[in-house]
Order: sequence, then structure tokens, then C-alpha cells
Amino acid sequence: MTTIFLAAQAAQGGGMSMIIMMVAIFAIMWFFMIKPQQKKQKEIQKFQNELSEGTEVVTGGGIHGVVKSIDLAKNTVDVKIARDVVVTVEKTSVFKNLSSAPVQK
Repeated sequence: MTTIFLAAQAAQGGGMSMIIMMVAIFAIMWFFMIKPQQKKQKEIQKFQNELSEGTEVVTGGGIHGVVKSIDLAKNTVDVKIARDVVVTVEKTSVFKNLSSAPVQK
């Protein structure tokens, strides 16, 4: 009878430690994965809102170019990618400012 009682107490204590372990794992994931990703998303959003003509950019498809005009009504950006070649892309697909990007050797 006492062994059953001791086994029940051990199982109950194990459940509490399991909950604490799950909370700890979630906290670690939050600080090392979710929070940095949210910070990066906010930086991208800020960059997209501050776009101006003449800014060197890279689109989500990897196209490098210079912003020629911005249409806020349609939420699009005209990007010059070569002489006499201008493409229209969604404002949300412009991710990077080349003039502030570090140069790799």
C-alpha cells in the first residue's frame, strides 16, 4: 500500500517538473528564435516605410536596382534595373538598402 502511495507522489512531482521544463524550453525558444525574428521584421518594415527615390535596393527575387518612383496608392515601387529598364514591384518585396550593406571581400 505504501509503495503505491509513494509511486503516486513521485508521478505527481514528475508532472510538475515536466511543466517547468516545457516552460523553460519555450522561454529559450522565445529569446533565441522568435524575438530576433520579430526585431528583423520591424527593421524591414521601417526600411520599406522610409523608401525614397534614388535608394539602391534588392527585391525579394534578388533583383538589384534603384528606386525611381513610389506609388503609395497601389503600394508599388518602380525600380530601375538597367538603362531604360524599369520594373514595378510590390513595396513589401523590397528588402535591402545596398548603400548601407557591408561590402564582402
